[in-house]
Amino acid sequence: MSDADLLLSGSAVILVAAAATLLLRRAWQSRTGKVPWRAAGFGLGGLLILASAGLLGTARGPFATLALSSAAALAVVAAGRTRRSARVARPGRDDGPAPEPAERALAPWRGLLRWLLAGPIGMVAAMAVGVCYTVWGAGAVQTRLVVGGLLVPLVWGGAMAWTLADDKLLRAAAVLIGTALVGFGLARLGGVA
Repeated sequence: MSDADLLLSGSAVILVAAAATLLLRRAWQSRTGKVPWRAAGFGLGGLLILASAGLLGTARGPFATLALSSAAALAVVAAGRTRRSARVARPGRDDGPAPEPAERALAPWRGLLRWLLAGPIGMVAAMAVGVCYTVWGAGAVQTRLVVGGLLVPLVWGGAMAWTLADDKLLRAAAVLIGTALVGFGLARLGGVA
């Protein structure tokens, strides 16, 4: 395909994806009769993916369509934004937009345990998930190694965020230690020492 054909097909994908998003938005805003709007929006999106697979190829077409569709949906949502003026606070209500977080005890052992859970224990649990995926995941060995390696920092970041935000340290410890034991245990069953 020439550059002009790609530009034309990309523009068509953006327009059809915006139309599908508008249909889904109409379903979201309706109080009754959501099903026809929802079916039309998802149907148009599905047809768009199938048509792009036929025109651009089975790999490149859906990938490009999903990427352009998300940009079109973001543009539709951003175009419908409204700016509201700030409300005047009534007496007896909190001034802040959200309640204050729970007050935590400042015991040194809690800080040390939270640091251990967010750091080394969370890292071990993340490594267990990565190794377990590498052993049991689908695909070629090289692909499993790469995906397993990429999972480790993502899971570790999630474990850190959850551990630092959760007030129940024993629950976080039980989940992270259990994840590490199950992950490495499953990997051992798969033949990795």
